[in-house]
Parts: sequence; C-alpha cells; structure tokens
Amino acid sequence: MANDTNKFQAIISHCKEYGFIFPSSEIYDGLSAVYDYGQWGSELKKNIKDYWWKSMTQMHENIVGIDAAIFMHPTTWKASGHVDNFSDPMIDNKDSKKRYRVDHLIEGYAEELKAKGDTQNAEAVLAEMDAFLAKDDFEGLKKLIEDHKIKCAISGTSNWTDVRQFNLMFSTEFGSTVSSDGEDNKVYLRPETAQGIFVNFLNVQKTGRMKIPFGIAQIGKAFRNEIVARQFIFRMREFEQMEMQFFIRPGSQKQWYEFWKEERMKWHLSLGIVKEKYRFHDHVKLAHYADAACDIEYDFPIGFKEVEGIHSRTDFDLRNHQEYSKKKMQYFDNDLDENGKPYGNYIPYVIETSIGLDRTVLMILSEAYTEEDLSTEERKDNRVVLKFPPKLAPIKLAILPLVKKDGLPEIAREIMNDCKFSFRCFYEEKDTIGKRYRRMDALGTPFCITIDHQTKEDNTVTIRYRDTMQQERVHINTIKAIVEKLIS
Repeated sequence: MANDTNKFQAIISHCKEYGFIFPSSEIYDGLSAVYDYGQWGSELKKNIKDYWWKSMTQMHENIVGIDAAIFMHPTTWKASGHVDNFSDPMIDNKDSKKRYRVDHLIEGYAEELKAKGDTQNAEAVLAEMDAFLAKDDFEGLKKLIEDHKIKCAISGTSNWTDVRQFNLMFSTEFGSTVSSDGEDNKVYLRPETAQGIFVNFLNVQKTGRMKIPFGIAQIGKAFRNEIVARQFIFRMREFEQMEMQFFIRPGSQKQWYEFWKEERMKWHLSLGIVKEKYRFHDHVKLAHYADAACDIEYDFPIGFKEVEGIHSRTDFDLRNHQEYSKKKMQYFDNDLDENGKPYGNYIPYVIETSIGLDRTVLMILSEAYTEEDLSTEERKDNRVVLKFPPKLAPIKLAILPLVKKDGLPEIAREIMNDCKFSFRCFYEEKDTIGKRYRRMDALGTPFCITIDHQTKEDNTVTIRYRDTMQQERVHINTIKAIVEKLIS
C-alpha cells in the first residue's frame, strides 16, 4: 500500500477533535513526541490492554501477570546490556545542528524515492543500509548518505558529521545527589519492561509454584530518549508496552519461537483485521541477547511498520543477572529427558512477545477510520466513522431520547441505569437525532438506541447499527443481552 499522508493527518486531527489524543502540555506549546490520551482515547487504550491481558493470563493457565516498578537498581541495566549496548547510530547536520537517527534519515529518503515512483532504487538503498547496520559500519552509512546527497530537512544541506552511537536511556537522581559512601545515585527510567520480569523470575516461580514452560506478563510504561521521535504516537519518548516473557528449557527455543509467532498473529487477526494487512519481518541484525527475532508489521497509512516484536532471548538476561547479582537464577526440572534422567538445574531460555500499546492504539485507529460518501441525487452527505471492533470501542451503547420531554428522558435513564454496570454507555439528549448519530459514528460507538413515543406504547426502541446504519425495533428488556452478545 502506498503511503496515505492525507489519511494519517486526518486521523491525527480526528483524535484531537473528538477527545482521543491531545498534544501534552498543549497550553504551553506542547512537549515534543509526548501525548495525552483524552476521555475516549483512554477508554480505547484500556480496552486494548484488557483484551491483551485476558488473552495472555486468563486464556493461558501457565501465564501470570505482574506489575514491576519503573525505577530499578542501576546495576540491572548494566547486566541487561543497556548501559553498553542500548544506543543507535546518530548523525548531526553541521548547519542546522539537528541530530538524526541514521536509519530514520535514510528511510525518509527512501520514502521520498517511493513517492516519486522509484521503488527499485528505494529498496536498494534500504538493503544497503541494512547491510551496513548489520556490520556496525558507520563509515559505510555516512558514505551512503553522502553518495545519495541526502539533505537535512531544516538546512537543506548535506553537511554531515561522522556517524556515532547515542545512548537512549533517560537518567535521573534517586534520593539525595550523593550517597553517604560517596557514590552518585544515578538511576534510569526503564527503557523496556522486560527486566522487571527477569529480576522477579524466582519470586514468581516459587510463590506461584510455576512449572516450566511458563510465562510472566506485564503492561507498563517505558521511556526512550528518541532523537527523532515522530509520526504521532507511533514513536514517542514515553510509551507503554505489553510484554510476556515465556521461560522454557534450553534447546526448545526454536519450537516455542515458532509457536508464539503463530499465536500472536492469531491474536492480531482476532481484532478483525485481514491478514493481508500484516506481515512478518525477520531482523537482519539481531540484538545482543537474541538468537532469532522478527517483527509483526501492520500496513499503516505511513506504510508497513512494526507493532510487535517476537524474540528468542536465549538465557542472556537470567545468566547476566545471576552474574551481576551473585544470586542463582536457576530452575530445577524434575521431568525426565529422553534418557530417563531428570533435566536437573538449568538457567531457562526465554521467548519474548513485546507489543507496543500506543502503536496498537494507532493501528486500531488506522484500521477503523473511514470516510464515507452517502450522497444521493437529492442531497450531498458524508460521514466520518470509526469502525472499531465492538469489543474495543470506547462507548458500547449510546442511549438517545428522541426529544427532551414527554417522559422519554426518564425511560432513557432507566435503560442507562440498567446497562451501565455491564458495559460503557453514553447518554445524550442535545441536538437532532441525526446529528447525534453522526457524533456517535465519529466516536466509534457500535450501537445506538433511540427512545421515541412508540416506546411508551409497546416498550420497544430503535437500535441502530453503526457500520450499516440499519435500524430495527427491539424490546427494552432485550437491549442488554443484544449488546453483550455483540461485544463479547
């Protein structure tokens, strides 16, 4: 799919206008690449979290969840490799003084080539970049930039510094600036949620009497000092991850890696998105902890981009935490191997599934956002509708009395009180019913019921379905059951 910049900008504007996502600290001109979720964005986000959480911890008997602290002992990040390895190749433009992540700079140039119809050269540039990145060949990356005369968007020049590494972790002070023994108290805001799981591996395994294979899931905030944070909520400095670390016997990682690739794709398809909108992308350059890794990419209006990563992390994390903490991170396995002997003590291997919550929100918004032309010969008409899966929609049911008199609001309030404990409802009596329908379409509300004068006669209401705009009469007593069935 070609990039649809107009649709992407329309989604951003829609999110602001209808209370989904706002620029953070907007009254002070905002903070770059930081966003606040509004009243309906926070509901959508929570629904996605709940759906993921239940699919992991409720539908798998051998997966449990935790909620680890954001602050961790600083040695954690030395053991995990983040202090030494969590960096990206950067380059500065000498004229504008603007800093770029090298891969983003080259990818942006490739997108320009594609927009001009030169897809072949664009793919060749990206392939060359991947080869240089895999070898940490910074000179090659700079030469690639210079050979193609890639320019800074601010200065319009190609006057570049050498490529160098830049660590992406935020640091802060914990407690007083200097401790009693003279050591500084620098700590980091966690750049990923996985380490909170690894350091609690034994706590969870022993208290939960967990038997390998088993998983630990977590949803939480992470922070990365992205130099070029862009594309709305796709790449932010403060973001949320939904991660699960699955602990397995050494030697079984290939089997479990393939299992979780398939399992996670099933989850994505359960959102009602067609499989053609997804693809797997194998990593060219593996992270320092992995022996296999791939991304699940979705076809956003800005092209195919990563939503979820699946990684075979080997025993890197637990082994390093054992080395740095001097605490054993081993599991005793009583099961018998093919020779009839117990597997005994070993440090488990890990398969990780890590999905970006904010990117998932953007994926759901991108898939749902639809502009429809409803014009007829008699009149022009159109609507913007968010076709959310009903189970994820921020509002499940809108309750709309036709007029604000004749006892209709009272009946509507009774229905509201009956349903609001079961699912999120929204009551509105302002404006014409047509305008209220359009507003609910723009918020992605899958079902609206209208209470009219016939309701007083036979206890029926009109239920309207968002996607088809079709309407039918149903009895008041059936409303809750109908909606619960359709959102389950």
